[in-house]
Amino acid sequence: MSGGADLPGAAHLVLADGVAHLDLETAVFNAMLEGWARQQATRFLSSDGTIQPRISLVRRFASFTNEYPWQWDSADVEEFINHLRARRPSFAVSTGRGYQNILRLFCEYVTDARYGWPRKCYEHFGEAPVQILHEWNTVTHSSDYEGSPGRRPLTYDEVQGLFDAADGRVEEIRKRRRKGALAAMRDSILLKSVYAYGLRRREAAGLDVADLRRNARMPDYGRFGALFVRYGKSSKGGPPKRRTVLTVPEFDWIVDALDQYVDEVRPLFQPGKHPALWITERRGRISLRRVDEAFETARKVAGIPEELDLHCLRHSYVTHLLEFDYPERFVQDQVGHEYASTTAIYSGVSDEYRNRLLHRSLKGRHSALWGHCFD
Repeated sequence: MSGGADLPGAAHLVLADGVAHLDLETAVFNAMLEGWARQQATRFLSSDGTIQPRISLVRRFASFTNEYPWQWDSADVEEFINHLRARRPSFAVSTGRGYQNILRLFCEYVTDARYGWPRKCYEHFGEAPVQILHEWNTVTHSSDYEGSPGRRPLTYDEVQGLFDAADGRVEEIRKRRRKGALAAMRDSILLKSVYAYGLRRREAAGLDVADLRRNARMPDYGRFGALFVRYGKSSKGGPPKRRTVLTVPEFDWIVDALDQYVDEVRPLFQPGKHPALWITERRGRISLRRVDEAFETARKVAGIPEELDLHCLRHSYVTHLLEFDYPERFVQDQVGHEYASTTAIYSGVSDEYRNRLLHRSLKGRHSALWGHCFD
């Protein structure tokens, strides 16, 4: 194809011929970005969550090189990554790979003759964009988990300490007769719900009162027998995934906490007809940032290591369900993982649990001979 096809993002659809531009180089670059955004939008990628962050990174890279895509070479991206690593010692391998993948995708788009950019650039500037990222200058994916070694599930004592700190903040604000006790109580129950159902941040913030569900098999839990999660992590180009998370007996203390919140705490925010479960003082839905702040505030008071964040509560949920001997498939469904390998990465069972499994295995295998040794 010559580049004249009407593909979404094709050069002739975003950069009209015969128009005199005061700054042709900038006009072509902006048209490239607009075309790439259109091409991604046709794949139903999220504008705010995927497309715009990608566009921003390409602009950031162009600003760093002080050059345009048809002038880039492999040395530019290597210098860019080294610059980021030098400025931020904690720059993660996974982040570097993510940046490289985004730049590679952009280069694939502008070097694809079907979109017409190579021809357009050569006509205007005498040179065309090339792919600058290859196997020899990009990060190799060699490990299932590449996050910070410091991140891990919270221990049972740390979880309890976190919740005690959140509850204690409510009492402290009340004693000082200051505003904020109501929000602190909401935050405390929110954190407990994140742990008791293994929720992601966005899943928790997106809950509505209508998402509280009954479980016919567990009538004692009433309207808190399950949560209907509607904003699960989506696959590329797909809508948010949905799942139902059952309330498990080991975490059934959440039933009383949610009952108190829905009947006593939430009405004090005067939410009116707002559907959100977690309401703010301004009668709106709680923000993702506020969810993070609720965890950070309690974490600092509890003295929990700073590398542990809200998402570690989800890791804790997975780990503790496994330690309670729930089948791996059940745990996988509860947290909405497509693959069992992902659930395995989340888990960090304790030595005590592994010793208990070892003891059980030995007892089953040798009890006929040495039964008295395992009593």
